[in-house]
Amino acid sequence: MTLIYALAAGALFGIGAYLVMRRDLLRVVLGVVVISQAATLTLMASALGFGAAPIYPLPSGAISDPLSQAMALTSVVIGLATTALLLVLVLRVVDVFRSQGLDEVAEDEVAQEATLDAEHALGHEDEEAAAR
Repeated sequence: MTLIYALAAGALFGIGAYLVMRRDLLRVVLGVVVISQAATLTLMASALGFGAAPIYPLPSGAISDPLSQAMALTSVVIGLATTALLLVLVLRVVDVFRSQGLDEVAEDEVAQEATLDAEHALGHEDEEAAAR
């Protein structure tokens, strides 16, 4: 049973890594989400001991470990917050650059940087001419 969970977590991580390497921003976000879920599955699979709930008075026999469940819940909450932040960043990038592709965004950013450098150089030339 543990092998099945390990293979599923490995497959999810591989799919997520593949999506992160794509050049589309939404696929990158989806890849981060899938990797987050692979981590959650790994946490849950790490404590597959089945037993009674650890509530006092403790029952006799096997007791399940609540720590991995609490860590998985924390992982889900952090993953949700990260996904929301990444989606807002993608929305802002699409709004500013009018593109979802990383290559097009990089080209636009280089063009804007060149424009700012040219304006900055002209400003320095004007300051030097005024100082003379």
